[in-house]
Amino acid sequence: MTAIPREFRAYVAEKVTDSVERGVRSVSEADLPAGEIEIRVLWSSVNYKDGLATRADGKVARISPLIPGIDLAGEVVASDDADIPPGSSVLAHGYELGVSRHGGYTEFQRVPADWVVPLAAGLSPRDAMAIGTAGFTAAMSVVALEERGLTPSDGPVLVTGASGGVGGTALAILAERGYEVWAATGKPDEIERLRTLGAAGILARDEVTGEGRPLESERWAGAVDAVGAATLPYVLRTLRTGAAVAASGNAGGAKLETTVFPFILRGVALLGMDSVNMGIHRRRELWDRLATDLRPRDLGVHCAEVTLDTLDEALDGIVSGAARGRWVVRVGE
Repeated sequence: MTAIPREFRAYVAEKVTDSVERGVRSVSEADLPAGEIEIRVLWSSVNYKDGLATRADGKVARISPLIPGIDLAGEVVASDDADIPPGSSVLAHGYELGVSRHGGYTEFQRVPADWVVPLAAGLSPRDAMAIGTAGFTAAMSVVALEERGLTPSDGPVLVTGASGGVGGTALAILAERGYEVWAATGKPDEIERLRTLGAAGILARDEVTGEGRPLESERWAGAVDAVGAATLPYVLRTLRTGAAVAASGNAGGAKLETTVFPFILRGVALLGMDSVNMGIHRRRELWDRLATDLRPRDLGVHCAEVTLDTLDEALDGIVSGAARGRWVVRVGE
């Protein structure tokens, strides 16, 4: 027996000829995919991929109609897994959610048990989505750099796309861990907020997107790049010998034009961050750390709230580059 109502509200995107019709609809429990865990969704968030999933040219959605939302947090209402009983506060993100399987923009959802992360003490469902997929990717990036040897005493660390979800959370985590963090942003009106997150210095967009020599002065002990082709070439040619950049974004372009010299003359490393396919045990461990030593500074403060009924502007804004911090989606709380 399912604990999900026969009908409930969800935000649906459906491709119709060369456009996408999107908005809140009444959907049926029978429309949801199979899974061992049934969740009353309380919060979701808005990520770049979510914006693309609702565009005709987004090249993200694999099914139509689709309930977007690549992450969700809420309360278990039914479970076939004794380790995740009803009443548990949980989250889920990555894998196929919001892409080839219905995602988080719905009052109820059903997911496989091995996609579910029980929320650690100290993280509410809203906190979890204030972090969301973007913040999880930021934490992955910090951990990858530190596992490679980066420490606060090594020198300044650069974060690109610092006004967005990945960059802003990476900045907040690094600052809280004692790093000297420099933030690159194309939004001058965000400078004061970035300083409150812990930025020791600010670089304007044109400083990190212009053409330069194959190698420039060694500046950064490490970097988190959340933009892609627009900024990653600059990062690579200014990393210190042996340093690394954790890269996860393509909002600035997917085609990377660089040279081999940073790799063969300075031994730098390009670390790719894929939060979609991380195994569940590693995923749960990292979320436990996001409640403790990786908890971002001012968690949840720099978030704008929307609802299923007011999602459109946020989805368009994140694709157009209008993101300021995070958008969280109040679904059922």
